[in-house]
This record gives sequence, C-alpha cells and structure tokens, in this order.
Amino acid sequence: MTRNEILSKNPMKLGFGLMRLPKNEDGSIDIPQVCKMADHFIAAGGTYFDTAYVYDNGHSEAAFRAAVADRFPREKYTVCTKLCAWQQCHDEQSAKQQFTTSLERTGAGYFDYYLLHALQRSNYRKYDEYHLWDFLQEQKARGLIKYSGFSFHADPDLLDELLKAHPEIDFVQLQINYADWENPGVASRRNWELCKAYGKPVTVMEPVKGGVLANPVATARAVFDRANPGVSYASWAVRYAASLDNIITVLSGMSDLRQMDDNLSYMKDFRPLSAGEQEVIREAQRALDGDQSIPCTGCRYCTEGCPMNIPIPDIFTVENRRKGSAHFRTVREYNIVTEGKGKARDCVECGQCEAACPQQLPIIQLLKDCRALEQ
Repeated sequence: MTRNEILSKNPMKLGFGLMRLPKNEDGSIDIPQVCKMADHFIAAGGTYFDTAYVYDNGHSEAAFRAAVADRFPREKYTVCTKLCAWQQCHDEQSAKQQFTTSLERTGAGYFDYYLLHALQRSNYRKYDEYHLWDFLQEQKARGLIKYSGFSFHADPDLLDELLKAHPEIDFVQLQINYADWENPGVASRRNWELCKAYGKPVTVMEPVKGGVLANPVATARAVFDRANPGVSYASWAVRYAASLDNIITVLSGMSDLRQMDDNLSYMKDFRPLSAGEQEVIREAQRALDGDQSIPCTGCRYCTEGCPMNIPIPDIFTVENRRKGSAHFRTVREYNIVTEGKGKARDCVECGQCEAACPQQLPIIQLLKDCRALEQ
C-alpha cells in the first residue's frame, strides 16, 4: 500500500476519537448522545472513527457498535482500534485475544486501521515478546486489517529503531499539537519528520492536548482573542495539526455535540492556516513557555495499575486550577476527587504510573508537590 493511497482514503481530515465520550450520571456512556454525534459527523462527510480495546474497559468499542456499526452501512465509515500488550493481558494468547474481542465488540467485520497501542520505552519489547508485529501481518493476509501501524509515545531514537525494524507497517499515530511541537518530552516535530522521511503517513492524536488547548492559559487566550475573537481556541489547535502534510486524519476526542459541531464548522471545508495565522500560533507557543501547570492530558493510563487507587489526573486538575485562580476552593475540590480513593500522600513510589505515562511526567514528584492540597 503506497503512502498516497492511504492519504487519499479520508475525505475529511477530522477523525472522531472515542476516548472521551459523554457519560451519564452513573458513569456509563451516553449512547443516545454518541448516536447524535455520529449522525452529525457522518452527515458532514466524516468517516474515521478511532477507539481501542482498553478505552473505557471496552465500553468505547461497544459504543462504536451501538452508534455506528449497527446503524450505518459498512461503506459509510472507517474504524481504527488498537491492541495493548501492557494492559488487560498477561501473555501472548491473551494479547492476541484482544483482536478477536475487538471484532466482536465493534461489529465492524474488519478493521480499516489497526494499531499496536502506545509504544514507549517501558513497554515496546512486549510487542516483540508476544510476536504481535507478525500477528498484524497475518490478520492483514486474512483481510481483517486493511492498514497496520502503531501509536507512539517516546523519543525519536526509538521511533527510528522501530521504523527500521518494521518497514511492513503502513502508518504511525503520533501526538502532535502546537504546545508539544518542540517539547523534548514529546518531540512532535522530530517524530513527524521521521515518519515523513520513512514515507509513513501519520494520524494525529492529542491535537488539543487532552482538552488543555481548548481552554489554554490566559496569556495564550489573549493572543488568539486579538487575532480572531470569534473562533474557538480548539479550532486553532486542530487546524494547526491538520495543516501539516503527510497527515491521514486529526483525531479529536469529542465529549458532546457542541464540541462535534464546533469541530465540523471549520473542518468540513478545511482551510489550512495562513502565514499570518501560523505567526499567531508561534506567539501562543511563546506564551505557553511561561506556563507552570502540569501538562497532564487525562488519558488515565497511569491509574490502571496504581496499587493505591490514586486518581492522579484528577489531583493534577485540582492543582492546575489552584494555580490559575487565587479564589479556587482547593481543599473542597481535592476532597471530592479523592473521596473513597487514594490521596497524594498514599503514593508508594512503585513507578507504575511513570512507566505508563505517555507524557513522561515525573508523577511521583508531582504527587509529592500535590500533598500541599491536603493541608
């Protein structure tokens, strides 16, 4: 499969990420709202849906089936899901079983795109140990995968190693956003350039950095408000990623119909950033350089195996909100998010969270800093 063939498959450069779906009060996914979001997305020309075996303990894949696979002809959509060798499995057989389970959950019949999930320094050898690279090619030969690849959260040296070792893969999913473009912990630009050099198209995850760039710090908001006060902050972030070349689609993890319609308003008839708008982005990047907030995206990979059941992303959210407002009711909010769960002081420094964190955050030290919230 050639690079140009893959790049031409999606008529709209917006993908519907199914990681942060709307929830009911009991914590279950709000299927009727997801159906409405899917209806708007497909009516506007969207086709690309992205989920994963581990998202919401499988409920994301089931929600895709209820909202899309059971309601639309197969030619109306493409779907991507992922196999995770470091969560919810314990050996080669249970890892490979994820593929079969995902087929059942999604009801898709086959996967247009399929990824080895969230490769980083702490886990990439698992994919070799369980022979999962070969497994993907076997499923391609059976017609159950159209395009195979991997999602990546690590340094350019490891990406270069993987791309050399696995020329058979068709595409790569990268974290790309204007805040992380030159961030050495994410290396958006360098990883994107490597994929271009190897002729591997890219799907973009975290273009809004887990929602952080939908409401950036005040200094960055002021930059965008001066340039164009009538548009959402998220639009700058999504259009920035979509304006790059070698991009299959830009995934947005939308949580309600308002976010969906906002994204469609500027992506249905996509217009790349102009030279003047690129300069606005550079000014916003400079504004972000002075931001001292914790750059957590709320992916929750860190909480999966925490022995103390500490709600790490929620604690970081409270801390960031405290930094942003002198009037924020810190103790009250901290007590709410940690009720019945572990506190920052309960961290046993096992390091599981840091090994799982795609942002490479020093979580142990950050939790120590957050202990002040308990006073």
